[in-house]
Amino acid sequence: MSDNELGLFLRLRREAVTPAVAGLPTGPRRRTPGLRRTELATLAGVSVEYVTRLEQGRDRRPSIQVLAALADALLLTPGERVHLQRLAKGADPGFSCRGDAGPNRMVRPTVRALLERLEPTAAVLVNRLSEILACTDGYRRLAEPLGLLDGARPSLARFVFTDPRARTAYPDWDTVADDQVAALKQGPGRIDVHVAALMDELTVSCGPPFADRLRALPGLPRANGVVRVVHPGAGELRLAYETLGLPADDDQHLVVHLPADDASAAALDRLTGRRPGALRAV
Repeated sequence: MSDNELGLFLRLRREAVTPAVAGLPTGPRRRTPGLRRTELATLAGVSVEYVTRLEQGRDRRPSIQVLAALADALLLTPGERVHLQRLAKGADPGFSCRGDAGPNRMVRPTVRALLERLEPTAAVLVNRLSEILACTDGYRRLAEPLGLLDGARPSLARFVFTDPRARTAYPDWDTVADDQVAALKQGPGRIDVHVAALMDELTVSCGPPFADRLRALPGLPRANGVVRVVHPGAGELRLAYETLGLPADDDQHLVVHLPADDASAAALDRLTGRRPGALRAV
């Protein structure tokens, strides 16, 4: 993991914003993807030397006013703005919002009841270590044949990076792997000793496919999207997913998967035993 997450995030976002989108003229012979540092400095009203110091990690404590100006110039979404502020706060050593608390593996009764109400939808509850804590039967029918639920404490990140079946299960493995690393880096990252231990474990067991992402990716996973899954019984499925965060004290989130097309909907109905037009099988 980079020791300059703030600088990495700013650089990657700068490179993702085109001059045209930022309202700047686009000239020929541009070597830099996205905005140049000089252009970002002009838009944010700071010096190019200061932008350079931030990206290189030589200044890690910008003021709130500078953060706001950079966020405006980089056209950050609300979620990206929150992440930027957390990265700036994370530069202060010795403090974590979670203190010494370990990962929460307890599932509240109302959350279990919610999962039951979601049947037969494929939904899974995970904590900040990507450990699978509970799931619907619909998710079990989807994930169990893939090997995703193997072991006493199944983990999405461990499956993606250490189980050879993962690359078959996920045709777009690189995208799935990116999101798993970004999720681990989101929030406290290595400041959390439990997350740091998992990062070290996966760095040793997986090597460059994990370590390279740890150094290069910002910690901002996609909260929704479409993932392709190859199921041994149902074939290839396109699943739209939504990530629903529980309150901070829970330190958990719910991922709900829905069919992204008619073929996937029909395949999921066969998988779960649900008749088209019926709420549940009888």
